[in-house]
Amino acid sequence: MTANLKEQAKKSFQVNGQDITYYDLNVLEEKGLTEISRLPYSIRVLLESVLRQEDGFVITEDHIKSLATFGKENDKGEVPFKPSRVILQDFTGVPAVVDLASLRKAMDDVGGDLTKINPEVPVDLVIDHSVQVDSYGNPDAVERNMKLEFERNYERYQFLSWATKAFQNYNAVPPATGIVHQVNLEYLANVVHVRDEEGEKVAYPDTLVGTDSHTTMINGLGVLGWGVGGIEAEAGMLGQPSYFPIPEVIGVRLSNELPQGATATDLALRVTELLRKKGVVGKFVEFFGPGVDKLPLADRATIANMAPEYGATCGFFPVDDETLKYLRLTGRSAEHIDAVEQYLKANHLFFNVEEEPNYTDIVDLDLSTVEAALSGPKRPQDLIFLSDMKEAFQKSVTAPAGNQGHGFDASEFDKKATVEFKDGRKTEMKTGDIAIAAITSCTNTSNPYVMLGAGLLAKKAVAKGLKVPDYVKTSLAPGSKVVTGYLRDAGLQTYLDQLGFNLVGYGCTTCIGNSGPLLEEIEAAIAKDDLLVTSVLSGNRNFEGRIHPLVKANYLASPPLVVAYALAGTVDIDLQNEPLGQDQDGNDVYLKDIWPSIQEVSDTVDSVVTPELFKEEYANVYENNELWNKIDTTEQPLYDFDPSSTYIQNPTFFQGLSKEPGTIQPLTGLRVMGKFGDSVTTDHISPAGAIGKDTPAGKYLLENGVSPRDFNSYGSRRGNHEVMVRGTFANIRIKNQLAPGTEGGFTTYWPTNEVMPIFDAAMKYKEDGTGLVVLAGNDYGMGSSRDWAAKGTNLLGVKTVIAQSYERIHRSNLVMMGVLPLQFKDGESADTLGLDGQETIQVDIDETVQPGQLVTVTATKPDGTVVIFEAKARFDSNVEMDYYRHGGILQLVLRKKLA
Repeated sequence: MTANLKEQAKKSFQVNGQDITYYDLNVLEEKGLTEISRLPYSIRVLLESVLRQEDGFVITEDHIKSLATFGKENDKGEVPFKPSRVILQDFTGVPAVVDLASLRKAMDDVGGDLTKINPEVPVDLVIDHSVQVDSYGNPDAVERNMKLEFERNYERYQFLSWATKAFQNYNAVPPATGIVHQVNLEYLANVVHVRDEEGEKVAYPDTLVGTDSHTTMINGLGVLGWGVGGIEAEAGMLGQPSYFPIPEVIGVRLSNELPQGATATDLALRVTELLRKKGVVGKFVEFFGPGVDKLPLADRATIANMAPEYGATCGFFPVDDETLKYLRLTGRSAEHIDAVEQYLKANHLFFNVEEEPNYTDIVDLDLSTVEAALSGPKRPQDLIFLSDMKEAFQKSVTAPAGNQGHGFDASEFDKKATVEFKDGRKTEMKTGDIAIAAITSCTNTSNPYVMLGAGLLAKKAVAKGLKVPDYVKTSLAPGSKVVTGYLRDAGLQTYLDQLGFNLVGYGCTTCIGNSGPLLEEIEAAIAKDDLLVTSVLSGNRNFEGRIHPLVKANYLASPPLVVAYALAGTVDIDLQNEPLGQDQDGNDVYLKDIWPSIQEVSDTVDSVVTPELFKEEYANVYENNELWNKIDTTEQPLYDFDPSSTYIQNPTFFQGLSKEPGTIQPLTGLRVMGKFGDSVTTDHISPAGAIGKDTPAGKYLLENGVSPRDFNSYGSRRGNHEVMVRGTFANIRIKNQLAPGTEGGFTTYWPTNEVMPIFDAAMKYKEDGTGLVVLAGNDYGMGSSRDWAAKGTNLLGVKTVIAQSYERIHRSNLVMMGVLPLQFKDGESADTLGLDGQETIQVDIDETVQPGQLVTVTATKPDGTVVIFEAKARFDSNVEMDYYRHGGILQLVLRKKLA
C-alpha cells in the first residue's frame, strides 16, 4: 500500500545528538504539487500543519493538494486549521471557561464521560483586562489599583483558579503580570515546538488562536495566529478544527528605513490607513522586501498587533535572524534557538529576502515616507499627520456627525468650563482639552524603543521645567514587568512620575475602556457644559464611547507623543510650530527641543534591555502574585454554580439539548429589532465598559443586591449571561434608526409602537414567539473578537442579521451561535430597498442551501406592500452549515463527545 503524503514527508534532524522528527514540505515539490519558494511563508505554515496532521478523515490529502496549489487554481478549497495552542484573556476567557464548565455539567447530566471535556492542546489564560485606573499620579497607584481589582473580581479569579486544578492542559498567568499579547511575545511563544508525541520528539511551527483580536501581535515573531471568538477557541481546545477558505495573501513590500522623528506607532498607523484603503478584510497580509531587515522585532510586533485595525486576519513577518536575536534577548535557551533555526531552514520556513513569493497582490510602502502621526477621532484608520493635527481637530468639531465629525456649531470653540478642585484650586477647560493621556496597550508598551523614547522625552521636559495641566488624567500601564525594569534601570521612570505618568498597573486599562473615573469635579464641569474634551492614548482602538463616556474625541499616538500632548494639555495645537510651554526662564519650549534622537533611543535600548531582565521577570510567572496564590478553591471536577452569583452563572445554551441536530428551515414572521448604519462595532453590540444604573443590566444588578459602586464593568461580568444579554446593543453611543431621537440601546416595539430598551422589547417578542432581525450597513461587527456580541444576539432571539458586509470574526461567531448572517447584494442596502424596519420578514432557506448561495427574503410592510429581494447566505463552508443545524458549534461538539 502506498504511504500517504504525511508518511512520505517524515524526516529528522539532530540537535545536541538528539533526533528530532519533522514533516518536510519538500516532498510536495518532489511530487510536482507545488514550488515551495513561490508560496507565501504564511501559506507554508498552514501547509505544514495540514501535512503533519493528515488523518484521512478530518484533514485529507485533498486539503494538502488544494493548499499546495495556492495561487494557481482560484484557491477555492478550505483549510482545516488545528492550532498548536490557544491563548485567552480574562474578559473573553471567563465565558470560555464557564462554557467548558457548563459543557462538563451537561455531559454529567446525561451520564457522559467528564474527562472528555478537557483542553486537547495547551491553553494559557492571562489575566490582564480587569485592572482599572482608579488611582493615578502617585507612587502607590499600582498597589491600590491591584487591591481594588482583587476586591471587585475575587469570585471570577476564584473560578479561574479552580479551572487550573480542574482541567488538564490549562494554565493561568495571574493578575498584575502583564498583557496577554506581550506575555505571549516575551515568554509563551516558542516559534517552533519540540514536543513528545507517540514516543518521539517532533518539531513543528508554533501556531495559535486567541480570544482577543490582537492575538495577531505574535505574527511579528513569525508565529502564525489570530483572534477568534471564545466559542471557536473553545471548539479548538476540544480538538475541533477551524475551517476557513484558503485566504488571499497580500504582500506588503517594505523599502528603506524609518526617518528621524518617526516611530513604530506612526508606521503601524500608516499601515492601517494604507491597508484599510486597499481592502484586506478576511485576507492574510505578509511583509517582505529589503525594508523588513531594518525593522527591529518590537516594531514588527507593533505593526502585526494592529491587523484587526487594518482589517486583515493577520500581518505576518517570516522568521529571520532578527527573530532569533529577539529570542536570545528575551532569555530563551540556546538549545531551543538552535532547534528553531535548524528546523525552519530545513523546512523552507526561514525568510529569504531574495525570494518573492506569488502573492495575490502587492502593496509597496517606502518606510522613509512615514512621519509622526495620530489617528482619530473615532477610528484607528483615520490617519492625521502631526503637522495637520490642529486643523484636522478643528474641522472635526463642526463636520457633520459621523466617523470624522461631531456635528457641533462653531460656537463650540468658545465654550469654557471652570473646574473647582476640592482643595480650592481652580482651572479652566476648553474645547479640545485633554482629559486623559494614557501610555497603555500591548501595541506600544511591548516596544522598548517607543517606551524609552517616552521616558527620554519626559526627562528633557522635566529639565525644561514643563508640567502637565491639572485637568489631564495621566497613567502608565505597561504590558509586562520587564518595561518597569528597563525604565527603572535607565533612570527614566522618575521623570515620567514627575509628569504624572506613574505606574498604575499591568494590564489593558485605558485601551479597552478601563480608564477609570475622572475626578468628580472634572466630570461635573465637562457634563455641565457638555464640553468636547479629548483623550490621547498609545492604544489601538478609539471607537466612540470606548475610552470614557464623557470623552467624545480620542486619538491614538505613540508614547512619546502621548507625553507631549499631555504637556500641551490640548489637541487644538500645532506641535510642530507652537510651543508646548515655557521653561524656567520664560523661553518657549517646542516639541523639537525635547524629542530624543534615534541614536539616543537606540543606545538606551542597548544598555538596559537585557536577557537577564526577561529571565528574572518570567522565572516564576504562574506563582508571582501573593494575592492570587492565597485564593481558596476546590479541586472537584464539576463547578458548583451558585444561583445567587452575579458574576458566574450556568448559561442556558445547552438546556434541553436533544441528541439529534435540527435542520435548516425557513424563517418566518420575523420583526426588525434594530436598523443600523455602517461601522457598527462589537463594542456597540456588546460594550465592555461601565454599566449604567438605569440600564437593563444595571437594574438587574440592583434587583440582585449589588450597589452601583460594585457594578464593575460589562467585561468583568461576561460569566453571567443574565447581565450580558441585558447589555447587548446597550452601548451608550449606538444609534438605532428604529428609535429616532435616542442614543443608546433603544428600539420601537412594533405591536404597540412604544420606544423601550432593546432587551425589554426582545423579551416581549420572545413571549409572543416572534423571532427578530437586525438590519445593518458595511463592516458590521468590526473591532474586538467579542463572542458575547454573537451570544447576546442569540439570547435576545435574533434569528438573522442582514448586513451589507461583515468583519471576519463576528460573522463567524454569529454562525457558531446559530444566527444566520445574510448579506445584501452589491449595491443594495436596507435603504435602497426602502426598508424602514416596520416590515415583517421571511427568509426562504432550507436544506438545499449551499455556502454563499443567494436566498429570497420577503419583507411585508404594515399596509401589505411586499418587497422581495435576494441576499447571500454567509455560510462560508459546509462545516458552518453544520454548526447552524446544531444550533451552534458547542452543541455540535457536545453531541460528538456523547456519540
